[in-house]
Amino acid sequence: MSTRSVGGFTFAENPDVAAPEARLIWRADLDPAVLRLEAVPTSADDPERVEPSVLRGWLVAVSDGDGIEHAVLTDGKRRIRLEVDGGTLLGDRPVLLRYRLSGVRRVAPPLLALRRFLHLYRHRRFPASLFPPDRQAGRWIAMLRVHDALADGASQREIAEILVGRDRVATEWRGDSESLRSRVRRLVADARRMARGDYLALMVRGCSRARKIDERPGA
Repeated sequence: MSTRSVGGFTFAENPDVAAPEARLIWRADLDPAVLRLEAVPTSADDPERVEPSVLRGWLVAVSDGDGIEHAVLTDGKRRIRLEVDGGTLLGDRPVLLRYRLSGVRRVAPPLLALRRFLHLYRHRRFPASLFPPDRQAGRWIAMLRVHDALADGASQREIAEILVGRDRVATEWRGDSESLRSRVRRLVADARRMARGDYLALMVRGCSRARKIDERPGA
């Protein structure tokens, strides 16, 4: 499948799949945090070898029409995205990984992905310290709920009932304070903007966070 055929995704996930089971793979040109690498076959006694079988439980990968393998390692909550432009991580033979890193500022996101990958491979678990929670996650979820409600034809009041409950809406919607109505209006505007393509800005935002993590003392 061509990477250009489904927008930013290498393949389109079934929208009915629950978020913890979803396996989303972004193109590296849209997600600067993707770690690019080459997987070169090596001998079983190479001390620098990576055994693909170790990654099997977390790995999902798909190749595009150019032979590039797009992969994601995930436990359902945390993800490491990889782009293999030579070799494969799906084989049984050990491989030597050659990482493609460059630049000064732009290197931070893929370098963080590399640190996450190395920890996962060495310790068989995703490092919580390298995956800090996003304080805006609750708002992103609210916007997704609002987008779904709009698609179903819900009014702004009905959206408010979905978000905060009918009892609160009954007492506050027509009250002196407009905070609830203003909140819903902002969420509606933001949900529509994201659906028009601004969701791609989240990639850039994620990269800024990656630089902050990578630049922490002792990181």
